[in-house]
Amino acid sequence: MADMPSTVSSPEVVKVRTRRLACDGVGGALGHPRVFLEMGEADVVECPYCDRRFELVHGASGHEDEAAAPGVYEGSGGH
Repeated sequence: MADMPSTVSSPEVVKVRTRRLACDGVGGALGHPRVFLEMGEADVVECPYCDRRFELVHGASGHEDEAAAPGVYEGSGGH
């Protein structure tokens, strides 16, 4: 069988400034159920639905701030 090029793209990487966030796929009707994610002591967490990878910005304290990353629901307040 001939080697075929991979058509699978890499997951989206979103830089965030808080360790607690939520993801809904940011696709409106094409998104997925909102899931709340926590990094814990790690600097990265992946969404189990869409594989978006959320990485803590270097030097960020991890303090919760809802407006820290556009398109990402961060903090306990959510939207």
